[in-house]
Amino acid sequence: MLEQLDVKEYALIDHISIPFDNGFTILTGETGAGKSILAGALGLLLGFKGKPDAIRSGSEQAEVSGTVNIGNSEEAKNWLEENGISWEDDNIVVRRIVKKNGRGSIYIQSSQVTRTQLLELMALLFDIHGQHEHQSLLVLENHRKLLDRYGGLESRADQLKKEFTHLSDLKKKQASLLGSERERLREMDILSFALKEIDEAALKPGEEEELQQERKILQEHEKLFSLLDSSYESTAESKGGSLTGLRTAKDALSDAAAIDPALSPFQQRLETAFYEVEDISDSIRSYRGEVNFSPERLEECEERLNLIHQLEKKYGSSVADVLAYREESEKKLVEMENWETDKDSLQKEIGESEQVVLRGAGTLSELRKKAAGELQGKIESVLHNLGMPKSVFSVEILQKISDKGKPVCGPYGFDSVEFLISANTGEKLKPLRSIASGGEISRIMLAIKSVLSESDKVTSLIFDEIDSGIGGEVAVSIGEHLHNLSRRKQVLCITHLATIAVRADNHIRIEKNIYDNRTVTECKKVEGEEKVREVSRMLAGDTEGSVSLQHAQELLNKYRGAACGED
Repeated sequence: MLEQLDVKEYALIDHISIPFDNGFTILTGETGAGKSILAGALGLLLGFKGKPDAIRSGSEQAEVSGTVNIGNSEEAKNWLEENGISWEDDNIVVRRIVKKNGRGSIYIQSSQVTRTQLLELMALLFDIHGQHEHQSLLVLENHRKLLDRYGGLESRADQLKKEFTHLSDLKKKQASLLGSERERLREMDILSFALKEIDEAALKPGEEEELQQERKILQEHEKLFSLLDSSYESTAESKGGSLTGLRTAKDALSDAAAIDPALSPFQQRLETAFYEVEDISDSIRSYRGEVNFSPERLEECEERLNLIHQLEKKYGSSVADVLAYREESEKKLVEMENWETDKDSLQKEIGESEQVVLRGAGTLSELRKKAAGELQGKIESVLHNLGMPKSVFSVEILQKISDKGKPVCGPYGFDSVEFLISANTGEKLKPLRSIASGGEISRIMLAIKSVLSESDKVTSLIFDEIDSGIGGEVAVSIGEHLHNLSRRKQVLCITHLATIAVRADNHIRIEKNIYDNRTVTECKKVEGEEKVREVSRMLAGDTEGSVSLQHAQELLNKYRGAACGED
């Protein structure tokens, strides 16, 4: 459950801190006071997308943080352990920062996490529902998802989808291999030719670089020989090169060191230099003697490099790529040559996979039918308590049929699931999408959420003005239902209806004030006379009139016992 919410620099909020308790918490306020702003801040805490334009004017970032009690949620604790995050006294602190530049950061305790990770964890603890979510009931695929969620069949449905995808991949592979025999033979010829061409070239890794270096030497043979000759003459002792002077200096310094031993290190270094230069000079002479210019070898290098470049144009940008292409081509060729054997093996694998899918789909269908009977009974019961006493709710499960009129199995099985309802006695069951009343859709969604919450292990339910478009007795029944629901879950509800607000265990008013020419949204817990005035405002827009105040007090007196759990 949510124990504390702190919001800084978000929209019109400067800084607010709201404590939350168990039971039924109501948030109210005049239109434009900031109820939707607070709902947006809650959404950020739960992992919804953050927008930089929601940051308070003049600020560089907005921050939302909350203290969340994970209680007995083993799923949440397992998730935290798997992600290396510890908790203390069953509490965790979640912090979300949204910056002007579009970047942001999310922390659970002191660990930085992604928004996807935050969504995963919070989905185990919270369920948020807003008035715009009603539209999701009009999407047929969502009916199947809701039924699977109620029946605890989501993991089975996901597994069936994996098995179905595997079967589809096998069939695609089969279709590819079953292409025209002419095309297969043509490709085999192409692969065989490529293998022969590459094998005859007998390429070696690094060969191209070696040939390019050898060609460079052959192309600049005369310049190379001239440079080597000059280098040798400059060092050779017999040619009057540097070794002559070094020998004279070496002998002289040797005699000097005999007079002054302090010169011995210099004499040793000079002697070492003499022998090093002498060795270099001999090596240059030997290398020069081996340098031979061969027009034939240059031509061989050019031809070999041209062959390599031709192969690279066809099969890759380097010798390594050409050799890799050869290995892949050989593998494909073997597969094609073994086609008959592979065809039989693949057909057997497809048959086995089909049986797995059909068995899984059959089992899932039976489980759905069982869950559907339970779900429709529970939802219908809740609808009766929500001011629809004559309503009949049905979960229709039909087998999917192809365009040719044959039964088919899809990624999630054989079933097409649709919710139907008859709102009044004598009316036929109709699809939800044919219902025009927003109030009826609101109550149906609330009923579904309520029933699902019984099977869910979420600890908190958040409702953002789901009472939009309703009033009178319907509002009274919704207030009663939300209150009853709050005996099992923490319920947070943003509402504009007094008949719902009077049932709250905790009442928080959202108001807009001006300080130093700046508008600020603030939150305040209301009790006693302040609560009477707030309910009076919600009833008649009047916080001072004796009639509206009296009406507000009467409502509070009537439902005070309910709010205290004395139903």
